[in-house]
Amino acid sequence: MKYKEAKEELIQAWGNLGYSWGLNKTMAQIHALLMISTKPLSTEDIMEDLNISRGNANMNIRALLDWRIIYRISVPGDRKEYFKSEKDIWALARQVAKERRKRELEPILKVLKSVNEVQADGTDETKELKKVVKDLKNFAEKSDNLLEAFEKSEENWFWSTVVKMFK
Repeated sequence: MKYKEAKEELIQAWGNLGYSWGLNKTMAQIHALLMISTKPLSTEDIMEDLNISRGNANMNIRALLDWRIIYRISVPGDRKEYFKSEKDIWALARQVAKERRKRELEPILKVLKSVNEVQADGTDETKELKKVVKDLKNFAEKSDNLLEAFEKSEENWFWSTVVKMFK
């Protein structure tokens, strides 16, 4: 397989995988392009390489900056903005976990805590609601704690812990 074909295949595969992370396909494709690039890329470079519009590129670059998995880079003597990706896969995974926790778990925990305050009126419906909310809240809190531990963990500690779990 030649470089160009391998590059395109990786970008497409990463685009599909990114959807599972909560990124849209174009966001993930831009991220893949920046991860494999040996130098920072401008918006124009990204547009040309992925054959996307300026608006699409700008919107998705901003979103990737919000996720803190790409960074702005200044090139001396050039007025354009350039971007590069986090290349440390462990740091990238922890940052994605942190963002998903903030965007997904924290809001649902807030709702579950609020809904958990429903007044018991003795009806079967209220009892069932309280039971389901309690179970969901318990699961979400454990998931939140696990993600928090993952965010703070070092790679060696994490993998040695996982290996111990499956022995």
